[in-house]
Amino acid sequence: MKLKFTKMHGAGNDFIVIDAINQQLDLGPEQWRRLADRRFGIGADQILVVERPTQADCDFRYRIFNNDGGEVEQCGNGSRAFVRFVSDKGLTPKTTIRDGSVTVDMGAPVLEPTRVPFDAAGLEAVAQGRDTLWPVTVRHDGSEQQVLLSVVSMGNPHAVQVVDDVDTAPVAETGPQIEHHPRFPKRVNAGYLQVLDRGHVKLRVYERGAGETLACGTGACAAVVAGIRRGLLDTPVQVEARGGKLSIDWAGEGEPVYLSGPAVTVFEGEIAL
Repeated sequence: MKLKFTKMHGAGNDFIVIDAINQQLDLGPEQWRRLADRRFGIGADQILVVERPTQADCDFRYRIFNNDGGEVEQCGNGSRAFVRFVSDKGLTPKTTIRDGSVTVDMGAPVLEPTRVPFDAAGLEAVAQGRDTLWPVTVRHDGSEQQVLLSVVSMGNPHAVQVVDDVDTAPVAETGPQIEHHPRFPKRVNAGYLQVLDRGHVKLRVYERGAGETLACGTGACAAVVAGIRRGLLDTPVQVEARGGKLSIDWAGEGEPVYLSGPAVTVFEGEIAL
């Protein structure tokens, strides 16, 4: 079987995009993992699959697979890559791309812990601004330490902590611990947020099922929501990820989050499976 694909990225968060409308596709977790493998496959943080809609009021359905082979609910930079893909391929007349930047409506954030989901039972919360911070214990440098997390869902779960310096933050050590912490029954994306000023931040994200990525769109949205609710930021906010810059605009509770940034096609190819 030969599979046609497009390799794309958004601020360094890289994707394999597959048109499952014009070619047959029936793959399992092991095949998704092999495609995403950077040594034995194409290499990607996530795989995006574009399909025919299953609802009458939709133009497409698209599915997201992490590089561990698991299917996930949402991907912000993937949403922007999807828009660029269907536009460039002529699959829809409804999109216009200017200067390579794509803006997507990510919907309103979910802030209730049980809906993220996060198990807050027995924890004593800390209030900061309009936000509620939850203490979680991790191990760092051989000892147990407590970190305070904002929990937010952008269609997928996020735990955001504020750090003094993202470059020295123990992302590789504590990111997996937070991802798999029993307080998060569906695992979680761990965000490390450094506030530079009220409109500018740095961010690193250890993604659920993918490890640390060069950028995370939903992670940027969740981090800015947390920062605004903590009283640290004002919208719009420029987010500096390791792979590029994103812009987040959020008007407040109950309002959608808008994510803007580059969506770039790197190359197209065909792989034998």
